[in-house]
Formats: sequence, structure tokens, C-alpha cells
Amino acid sequence: MEHNAVAFFLTTPILGIMYYFMPKAANRPVYSYRLSIVHFWSLVFIYIWAGPHHLLNTALPQWLQYLGMFFSLMLWAPSWGGMLNGLLTLRGAWDKLRTDPVIKFFAVAVTFYGMSTFEGPLLSIRAVNSLSHYSDWTIGHVHGGTLGWNGFMAAGMFYWLAPRLWKTKLWSTSMANMHFWIGTVGILLYVASMWVAGISQGLQLNELNAEGTSIKYEFVQTLTAIWWPTLFRGIGGAFYLIGFLLLVINIFATIKSGVAEEEKREIFVLPKEKKDNMRWTAVFANDPIAYSFWGLVFMLLWFFLPRGADLMALVCTLGLGFMAVRAFKKKSKKWSEWYEQLLDNWAPFTVLVFIAVVIGGLVQLIPNVTVNRAANVEGRRQVPYTPLELAGRDIYVSEGCYNCHSQMIRTLLPDVLRYQNHTTNGYSRLGESIYDHPFQWGSKRTGPDLAREGGFRGDDWHYSHMYDPRSLSPYSNMPPYPWLFKKETDIKALPKKIAVQTTLGVPYGTMTRDEIEQSAIEQGTEIAKRLVEKGVPYYGGGDEPKTPADMIAELHDKQIVALIAYLQKLGTFEEIAPKDESEPGMLRPNTPDAHREKAKAALAKPDPSGAETASTR
Repeated sequence: MEHNAVAFFLTTPILGIMYYFMPKAANRPVYSYRLSIVHFWSLVFIYIWAGPHHLLNTALPQWLQYLGMFFSLMLWAPSWGGMLNGLLTLRGAWDKLRTDPVIKFFAVAVTFYGMSTFEGPLLSIRAVNSLSHYSDWTIGHVHGGTLGWNGFMAAGMFYWLAPRLWKTKLWSTSMANMHFWIGTVGILLYVASMWVAGISQGLQLNELNAEGTSIKYEFVQTLTAIWWPTLFRGIGGAFYLIGFLLLVINIFATIKSGVAEEEKREIFVLPKEKKDNMRWTAVFANDPIAYSFWGLVFMLLWFFLPRGADLMALVCTLGLGFMAVRAFKKKSKKWSEWYEQLLDNWAPFTVLVFIAVVIGGLVQLIPNVTVNRAANVEGRRQVPYTPLELAGRDIYVSEGCYNCHSQMIRTLLPDVLRYQNHTTNGYSRLGESIYDHPFQWGSKRTGPDLAREGGFRGDDWHYSHMYDPRSLSPYSNMPPYPWLFKKETDIKALPKKIAVQTTLGVPYGTMTRDEIEQSAIEQGTEIAKRLVEKGVPYYGGGDEPKTPADMIAELHDKQIVALIAYLQKLGTFEEIAPKDESEPGMLRPNTPDAHREKAKAALAKPDPSGAETASTR
């Protein structure tokens, strides 16, 4: 979903700005209309398939990982085609770069679009992703697109629109130029510092000792190493923000200096008989749709058929592509006429866009939902959360803990070795998060992964850690959460939450409202008793409880207790008898690959140093 949001909120609408406003600002036609059409349909169809590249080397079924990587690499061509189309539109208008800030913003925005769309497919390659994922490199990549492409394209549009809407000149061209230079320096500082921090972080976290039996660096050490890049990230972000404050001042002053006026413009409207009259048979019964449909069918068969048969499907896919090119060359006029007619008929055009988007989603969702059921899980199956643990998970999400902690131990050797001393060993399996809605796999690690946290540390450790992280780890940059010790858990909301989880397939069985609330109270009381036995201090504010019983009564319904219940549940699963794997294949869900086998072998070797490898934040 995250990647689909990037596609349909941060890419496609901004391309609309590029193709509409940039030609107007440069007073030049779009360089290639045909290339813009190919760009549009390629993005609509391919982008929706690329999302799994955020979950490479994880418990996600391997066929879906390779599908995401394959389509991500395919995005290189249309994205760079669109970028070049934008830059070539400015041919003959480059002299305006010296005087017109609007052209400056548009030109640099398109350049950042090219950089981001080059880096995105690069990071989707599994070998590169093993270094970049869960690090600040991914953050730098995303902000290169959002700050440079989205932000600068929007700024150029604002600077072009405001004077024309209020019939005046831009209040200060020099201020707009200042915004451009401050913003550009800010983006470069921001993105470059994230590249340095991310690559340094990834290299350190993946480095093993000389024997290859344990990890070399802890998370706290990586945080210390990236302190300077993080500082420059803040400076770059401040520059960028100052630039947009200048934009607000400039646009506001431009509006004040002008007057909005009504204006009449003549527009050409197609006669009614020439639009919205395309027959549905003409929409679907034609060569472009036929070649696209059968090419897609054979391409999917390439992914899902067993070895041998998949090669035949690949040959058919390539053959259909060759035939489609030949057919287009012979009947290019007929294909163009069909598409021009499609543009004049909103309903068929909308339906085809909808179908293109839905196909990509269904191909990923239907097999994944089928596999990701409790009855089909292999190896391990998650134990459902109790009512109090479910409340703790909602607190965990609402406090933004998922922004710094993932819950997915990848199949990579360094990941497995880093958490081998936790309660349960090995990489994460798909079934271990089958009852998480939504799952907490994450995309960034500022602190250790929590997939194996349950039972690894005591309740009192979590209690002290949430109140003052520096008391346990002096170099931690985790913020304290003192309000969790004062706020009460919303136990009354639990029956509705349980009902939603049951609807999503979590096997809670039949429980009354009273049973749900009583279960949460009893578990909270047990955790409070253990905390009091450990002699934890009281952080609730007000008068301190006088007796242990008073302390238990004060603590049992606090949010910190619910959060501790959730953290202590993480990694709890039941063993499931493995299914027959006599026919291993690259695309079978959860089939061990070379990384997994290497990780298993490493776990069988004792660490000669006997050093503790658990990560602390």
C-alpha cells in the first residue's frame, strides 16, 4: 500500500503538472505526445506491481519478491522516457533559466524525478536491497523524490499560476531565485547525508566478526557513527523549509498586489455525436488489447508454472511482444485511431485504467491471501494476542514505535546472527505475523528488531526503558514515554477491537464483553504484581501508593502495562508440521534459499568468543 500511495498520489498527479504547466511556462509543445502516452500507460500498469520490492529477503513468498523486483526494473524505461520527454520539452527555452525562476524549478524537479526513478529500481535488486533496506538510504531515496520532484514541481506551478490568476507580476523574482537556491542546497544536503548515513549503517549492521559467527557492531554503535550525517540532514531540512516560507511570503505579496478578475476564454468542444459514442466491442475487440491480454497471461504463467514449463511461457511472452511490435508497424494508423477515439470517450478510458490497476493488485493479493491463512501456514503459526496484548499493540502503533523498530528478521545471515540469543532463533516466517492486522514488518530500523523480543528481557527492564532509555543504554536516542505511566488503557474499547479482529480471521472464539474486559484486568494485574515484586519505582504522579497492593491497583490498568504485555508476546508461535517440500522451486512460498541455508548452518556453529550478540538500543 505504501508504494501504491507513492504511485498514485506522489507520482501520477505531479506528472500531470509537468505535462500541462511546464510546456506553458516554456511556451513550447510537449516534445513527444506518443512518448507521453507510453509513459502514462506504463506507469499505470507497472507501478502497482512493484510494491513487493520493499519486502525483499523477508518472509514474503519468493515468487512475490521476484515479481516486485522484475516490475521495478521494468519501471526504468518508462520513467526515464518521461523524464527525457520533460527535459526535451525545454529545448529552445534554456535561455530562460537565467531569468525565469519557474523554469529553474521545473528543470531541477524533472532532474530529481530522473534521479529517484533511477535509484528506485536500483534499490529493488535483492543484493542492493540487503544493504539499503532498514537503513537511512531508503529515507534519502524517498525524500529525493518528495522534496526535489514533488516539492519543486509544485513550487514552479505556484510561481507560474499566482501572477496570472491575479493579473499582476510576481512580487519578487529575486526572492523566488533565493528560494530555488536555498531549496536546492537543502535537498542536496538532506539526500546526500542520508546516503552516507544509510550506506554506513547498512555496512556496519551487516558486518560479521573474523570467524563469521557473530555480528561486529551493535545498533548503538551505528547511531554514534551516523551522528554527523544526521546533523546535516537537519540543516538541509531547515534550508528547504526556509525556502518554502519565502514562497508563502512571495505568493501572499503577489496576491495582495493584484486583483482577481473574471476572464472569458473560447474553448473547443467536440460535437456530441463525436464523443462518448464508442462501442464496448470496439474498446476490447482489437489488437492492442488482445496482445496486452495474452502477453500478460503468458508472463504470469512464467512466474507460476514449474521449471521447464515456465521457460516455454517466457518464450511465448517474448514472441507475443515481437508480434505486437510487427503488428503496430503494419497498422500504426489503425492503432492510433483507436486510441484517439478512446481519449474522446471517458467511460471506456476510465474502465481500462481501472482494469490495468486492478490486475496488478489481484495478482499479488489473491495468491498471497490464499497462502497467508492459518490452515496453509508452514512451520510456525502466530499465537493470537490476548485482549490486553491487543490494546498494547494499538498503543505501540499510536506512539509511532514502528517508525524505529521493525518486526521482521530477514533471511540474511547477519540478521539471523544478531538475534540468535533471543527466545526463539532463526529468520521470521510468514505465519509468525499471520494475525497481525496490519503487520509491523517495518521499513526502518533505528533500534533493534523486535520480532523476537518476547521473554528476552524482564517486565521491569521494559518499565525502566520506557521511562528513561538512557538509564539502560547511555547512547540511546530513544525518547522517553512518561505519559504511559499515567494514562489508563481503554479497556472498554476492547470488545469492538476483538470483533474487528475476529472478522479479519483471528480465531478468538466466543467471548462476552465482560469476559474480554476481565481478561485484560487479570493479565494487567499479573504484570503489575511482577513489577512490584521487582521493586520498580512509581512514576504515575501524585501521591505515591503506600502499600504493594496500592501499587498494583494503581498500575494494572496503565498503558505501560498493556505495552509490556504486547512486547512480551512478540515472537510467540506454535509449531506446525512442515508440508512436503519434495519439489523445491524458486517461486514456492517460504522455500529456503541459499541465504536461509547459510543462516541455518551458521546457527549450528558455536560462537568461539562466547560474546553476547543481542542488540540493545
